[in-house]
Amino acid sequence: MAGRIPQSFIDDLIARADIVEVINTRVPLKKKGREYTACCPFHNEKTPSFTVSEAKQFYHCFGCGAHGTAIGFLMEYEHLDFVDAIETLAAEYHLEVPREDSADARHARDERQPLYDALDQASQLYQQQLRQSERAIRYLKQRGLSGDIAKRYRLGYAPDGWQFLLDGMGDNPSNIKNLKATGMVIEKSSSKRYDRFRDRIMFPILDRRGRTIAFGGRIIDQGEPKYLNSPETPIFHKGYELYGFYEARQSERNLQRIVVVEGYMDVVALAQHGIGYAVASLGTATTRDQIQKLFRSVPEIIFCYDGDQAGHKAAWRALENSLPILRDGLEARFLFLPDGEDPDSMVRKEGRDAFEARLQNAIPLSEFLFERLQQEIDTRSVDGKARLAERARPLLASLPDSVFRDLMYQRLSDLVGISETKLHREHAVTEPQPEQPQPASPRRSNREVKQNATRDAIALLLQHPALAMEAEIPDSFATASIQGFALLHALYQTIRNNPAITSSALLERWRDKQEFTIVQKLMQRNVFGTDEKDSRIAVFSDAIQRLTSKYNDERFEALENKLKQNGLNEAELEEYKALLRR
Repeated sequence: MAGRIPQSFIDDLIARADIVEVINTRVPLKKKGREYTACCPFHNEKTPSFTVSEAKQFYHCFGCGAHGTAIGFLMEYEHLDFVDAIETLAAEYHLEVPREDSADARHARDERQPLYDALDQASQLYQQQLRQSERAIRYLKQRGLSGDIAKRYRLGYAPDGWQFLLDGMGDNPSNIKNLKATGMVIEKSSSKRYDRFRDRIMFPILDRRGRTIAFGGRIIDQGEPKYLNSPETPIFHKGYELYGFYEARQSERNLQRIVVVEGYMDVVALAQHGIGYAVASLGTATTRDQIQKLFRSVPEIIFCYDGDQAGHKAAWRALENSLPILRDGLEARFLFLPDGEDPDSMVRKEGRDAFEARLQNAIPLSEFLFERLQQEIDTRSVDGKARLAERARPLLASLPDSVFRDLMYQRLSDLVGISETKLHREHAVTEPQPEQPQPASPRRSNREVKQNATRDAIALLLQHPALAMEAEIPDSFATASIQGFALLHALYQTIRNNPAITSSALLERWRDKQEFTIVQKLMQRNVFGTDEKDSRIAVFSDAIQRLTSKYNDERFEALENKLKQNGLNEAELEEYKALLRR
């Protein structure tokens, strides 16, 4: 396993890269004033609404809402994960990506590599056994699979023996240790060990680099369980990986759609009929991590389930896990097959064209959500409409801020006859909210806090990191309960620790954090009267003063209430006296 990419290299790479240059090589840009424009590559449009700011090193589409840095653009446009995007950008600037070869990284590499090697060797042994087993070959042919598909998916056969792997790989302490660690061998005692998989068709599960990390095994004749999977191991986490994902990415360079099915055989049967973009969620409900992984590679996911109660239940869980990830430009849809059918049987019965026609007619997530809720609730009465609103609001509140989210609230408003404003009120987004003026107090500052001061301060700090050197933000902001204060302090501290950091690099530091959507949005915020450096400094310093006053006011009130109720400890009493003297 390669070591981590040093953060300093990522910061330097982003500082060196020019977003205009990166995007222009892929989407031709035209200069328009201080910015560059083009038709958005993420949705169809005739009039350009896609803009690139050279000053902010940031792109934004006013049509679909897509926005981000050069790294974010590469991730979305070329369907890359973060590490792949870093490596792609580095290659364009002829830079070699360094890796931190720390003691921990070396230890992890030394611990994990033998596990990959053991599973690769096991996969090769299983593939050899498949070629030698007439019974296993006959079974696959009966299921309509060709040798080419078996080879493409590295299908194998685990013979009906207790120690096939140990006999084939060598019954020595090293192999025993690795096979136990990968879950391929179960040890009851030091003298009793046996293979986990016996008399099963073997489906290797591959990671994004094509390495075998686990197996699924299907029984050939009757028996239980029908499918048996590898357990969780140091290199395999069931809730993150997907069967067939590596093969789907290999099948088509510009993959636009993924179909999520339930079984391994469904994946290979669809591939046999020319539908090579199916994956399986390893026998569990599709998790948020799996959905996020897919949306990093494709803009559309179709969840394909049986039409029975279990299928609808699995679909609803997939819907709930999709909502926090969906943003403009991404789409989730649902396809329910007739009772008694699965993708394997269906595609063999009706062929590729008919099955793909079903996929084209899959139900959009929005329709599935509201149809399902209305099936459970009678909305003809006032009470029913209230229940529908109560059920739907938490689901809609989990959506990221986007045009899609607004349209979903609009749809709910139409169904229940309540204004969108009232529906929003119960489930406000976690973006820093406008501060309200504080009532004057004889002992407190009578300065009123200007609305949006927190957002203005965060936006200025994101767009002009050097401002962190112009005003001091109190450490008390880091633990303040006032919305947005902790984020403001975290940005400030990051800049103070990295004085040369650029706006884009600062934004990328938040990619995997909860506030990423917020900082992306505030990166686009225009703060009035800050075109010149001196005015920026004045506006930022004034905002910090107002926020400090707000924090002191609220802190004083909290201490005063505590003094009346329970009394203050020595440190709190000193703090109270200091605030009283303001």
